[in-house]
Amino acid sequence: MIINLIIGLAIGGLAGFVAGKIMNSNTGSILMNIILGVVGGFVAGLIFGLLGLGAGGYIGTFVVSTVGACGLIYLWKNVLKK
Repeated sequence: MIINLIIGLAIGGLAGFVAGKIMNSNTGSILMNIILGVVGGFVAGLIFGLLGLGAGGYIGTFVVSTVGACGLIYLWKNVLKK
């Protein structure tokens, strides 16, 4: 149980880092991108699950987390920081 949480946080953090590079993010720090990645992964996992588009394995989780992190970085840059 704990190991799954740690792996999920690591995948979310890596997804946040990658999403920051994809989105050419200037959120202030890598730490903010990692936080957005973890939260984005959680939110995207819920949304994709509700839509029946669940991801399997670590690679699927990484892809879903990256999509969620890109969405949150977009919101952060264009909506919340205005």
